Amino acid sequence: MHQIKWKVCGLRDNIVEVVSLQPDFIGFIFYKKSSRFVGENFKMPVIESPDIDKVGVFVNESIDFVYNTKIKYQLDYVQLHGNESPEYCEKIMKKDVKIIKAFHVDESFDFNQLKAYDSVTDFFLFDTKTAQYGGSGVSFDWRILENYSMEKKYFLSGGLGLENLDDLTDVDLSKIHAFDVNSKFEISPGLKNIAMLEKLKEKIMETRSGKLTA
Repeated sequence: MHQIKWKVCGLRDNIVEVVSLQPDFIGFIFYKKSSRFVGENFKMPVIESPDIDKVGVFVNESIDFVYNTKIKYQLDYVQLHGNESPEYCEKIMKKDVKIIKAFHVDESFDFNQLKAYDSVTDFFLFDTKTAQYGGSGVSFDWRILENYSMEKKYFLSGGLGLENLDDLTDVDLSKIHAFDVNSKFEISPGLKNIAMLEKLKEKIMETRSGKLTA
């Protein structure tokens, strides 16, 4: 049975509590215009679990900034959420950095553009196309993903919540590497709702047993 993982993104204020739930990935936003920006003097808490990967989210930053931040905070992945080109990704990857490349999806999205990124990324991430870079809480029509035919697994983001996770029954779950949640599981930007995340974890366990049920 395919083991779908889960990622909690936009962490800042109650990181240790979220870590106690043992998500597979935790995400930190280094984009200054985001309401979940970690801040200039962010101090990463000690994450003792070797099973949790730390992801840094960047938007159209310089390669040096991304790499230096990756080293400073010992990030396991960098998530590129802007208009970064395949050439940009290749330069990052050559620095021995693992890459999640985000794409903003709507009805007109051309999945053919992903082919140029296939060899220079580790995973794709599909998010809702909005005026902002992620964290909108808005979902897209997941039936669009039927047009995705590549082998590379992806993170599914964009308005995932307890109320709509069951709607994924029509999606090919075998291609989803991880569910990526953010704003639907918050008390305020950067402060996560632990009770809701506990319920999410229960649902994730259900997917691992081969079902998505309310």
